[in-house]
Amino acid sequence: MPTLHLVRHGQASFATDDYDRLSELGQRQCERLGRWMHERGMVFEAVLTGTLRRHRQSLEAMARAMPGLPEATADPALDEYDSHALLRAMPASEPLPPPHTEAGRRAHFRHLREALIAWTEGRIHPEGMPGWAAFHEGVGAVLHTVCTRHRGDVLVVSSGGPIATAVAQVMQAPARTAVELNLRLRNSALSELAFNSRGHVLHSFNALPHLDAGAPRGWVTYA
Repeated sequence: MPTLHLVRHGQASFATDDYDRLSELGQRQCERLGRWMHERGMVFEAVLTGTLRRHRQSLEAMARAMPGLPEATADPALDEYDSHALLRAMPASEPLPPPHTEAGRRAHFRHLREALIAWTEGRIHPEGMPGWAAFHEGVGAVLHTVCTRHRGDVLVVSSGGPIATAVAQVMQAPARTAVELNLRLRNSALSELAFNSRGHVLHSFNALPHLDAGAPRGWVTYA
C-alpha cells in the first residue's frame, strides 16, 4: 500500500512578533529530515502543503537535501487554526507569565488546550476562524483526495492541528483526542498513514527517525 507521509513543520518562532517563520533550528530539523528521506530513496508522487510560510520554509529546507521533489500544491485546508484568535475568544482568568519563560510556555499551552476543547465543543467562536466542523471537514477532504487520486506515496507538510485531526479521523477518535494528539506533536515529526482507494490506516505517529540517532541535544522541540 502507498503511504501518506505527514510532516509537521520545523521549529517556528514562538514568543516573537512573528511565529510564522522557521527558526535556524527549524531549518536544520527539516534539512535533516529531507536527508534521511533521500538516503532511503523515498520518492513521492505528489507533495501538498498548507499556505503558511512555515510550511513553505519547511518544505524548502527538506528539498535542499532531497532534490527532485514534485511541485507542491498549497491547500488552505492544511493550514493551522489561529491560536491568537482562540485565546482572544477565551481570555485567561488571570494574567499569564511571560511566554519566553518556561512557566509562561506551560501556562500558554494549558490555556490553549482549554480554548481548543471549547472550540471543538462549539462553546467559543474565534473571530476569522472556521468552526471545528468546517476545519474537520477540510482535513477529511484532503484525505479523501489522497486516497482517490493517488497510487504512490504522498508527502504533506502542515501543522499540528491538521495532522492530529487527520490521525484522529482515521482512528475514528473524538475531537478531544485530536486536541491531545496535536499538543504532543514535535517539530519536523513524521506520521504515516497507509492508504488505498477505500481509505487510510495509521502506521506511525509523531516519529523523529532523523533525530533519533546522532542529533545534537536540544533538537527535539514542540513549539
